[in-house]
Amino acid sequence: MNPGTAPLGVTAVIAAAGSGERLGAGGPKAFVPLAGRPMVEWSLDAFRAAGMAAIVVACPPGHSREFDASGDAGLRLVDGGATRSESVASALAAVETELVAIHDAARPLVTPALIGEVIATLAADPGAAGAIPATPVTDTIKLADRRLLVGRTLDRDGLWAAQTPQVFRTEALRGALAADPAPTLAATDEAMLVEAAGGRVLIYPAPAENIKVTTPLDLRLAELLLAERAAG
Repeated sequence: MNPGTAPLGVTAVIAAAGSGERLGAGGPKAFVPLAGRPMVEWSLDAFRAAGMAAIVVACPPGHSREFDASGDAGLRLVDGGATRSESVASALAAVETELVAIHDAARPLVTPALIGEVIATLAADPGAAGAIPATPVTDTIKLADRRLLVGRTLDRDGLWAAQTPQVFRTEALRGALAADPAPTLAATDEAMLVEAAGGRVLIYPAPAENIKVTTPLDLRLAELLLAERAAG
């Protein structure tokens, strides 16, 4: 596909290849039960409701059969890689739209409204390469060495905690992934790569409840928040 020929629209890429070791899941995190459903299904519902042109899921290798893609022409499954960047690059090969939204399956409380706001933030600035949801840091942040000795306290003014979905111009993200493969091993989100490649990334102030499920405590909190959402 040549640059500039992709049809208008947005494709969602859901990174779902995480091992779930810190969660103690005993298997891929994406399939951990959350409020009666595999965790990844909450994100799939949100992106479907947001009107994506297509959804690509980077699955744990060998686990694509656990998804039911029958009857969903807009859903495509690919095997994820050993690192986050490898998983995203694998999924990105299937993207044919101008914009792509990268999302963690471990953020099951994402809403169609948040997805739409991040997309709108990028669309409103033609010169930007990406837009991400984030919340202001409220804790006091210490910088420490490997001996856990505090070196200094960071000024939290201007510090933001990044979330997903992170929306990018597809060709900008492809270029960032291809620019220098070595640093992608340490990348914890795609915005890092786009920033390093010189792209401008915008922030959309997001709700704090768009949490990432990493520990058993996070899982319990997500269940409570989903229950409150259902009751409301």
